[in-house]
Amino acid sequence: MTGQEISQYLQQTHDRVFEHNTKWAAEKGKDPEYFAKLNAGQAPEYLWIGCSDSRIPAEQIAGLEPGEAFVHRNIANLVCNVDLNATSVINYAVDHLQVKHIVVCGHYGCGGVKAAMTPKDLGILNPWLRNIRDVYRLHEAELDAIKDDEERYNRLVELNVIEQCRNVMKTAAVQTSYAKNGFPVVHGWVFGFKDGLLKDLKFDFAATLKNIQKIYNLTA
Repeated sequence: MTGQEISQYLQQTHDRVFEHNTKWAAEKGKDPEYFAKLNAGQAPEYLWIGCSDSRIPAEQIAGLEPGEAFVHRNIANLVCNVDLNATSVINYAVDHLQVKHIVVCGHYGCGGVKAAMTPKDLGILNPWLRNIRDVYRLHEAELDAIKDDEERYNRLVELNVIEQCRNVMKTAAVQTSYAKNGFPVVHGWVFGFKDGLLKDLKFDFAATLKNIQKIYNLTA
């Protein structure tokens, strides 16, 4: 492409967003209360912690409307205790929005998980992906016993989701709110591109919390 063609393409893809937005606003505006409700504030039931992958829009795959989910996304849906972005989102969602559910949603075919399984220097991504490598280390025996590469890859995706659920539960905001209110509860899900369905990993919140608080109890 020539410089002029690139410039035209960039302008077209920019303008397309506003064209779609105009159509969306007109369609939603057929309900006279729609934007009034959005303007009044948010009271989401869910905090969604997902992957940044562009193919997984949280509200669309879960059938939710704007205002029903508070969303945080990053590479490989990680919850790290030194990530002030993620921990601030959790704190705000729990303490101020009082969400009832926290969903950690990964997806099969995750590039971040795949990269973490690759013996290669990835520069600035190294410290981030090390969190996934730590998940592999914790479950090394189980994963090494899986001979099929794709099955092992998919299982690491699931184990990573479960480990991030545990990390969510190690926060004071979640522990304190659950002790006081009986919510939020934490769920681990995985999205599949092949069928478009969410898989519930049946994460046992109550049992896991009891086990975690043997060491990470922040409610005393």
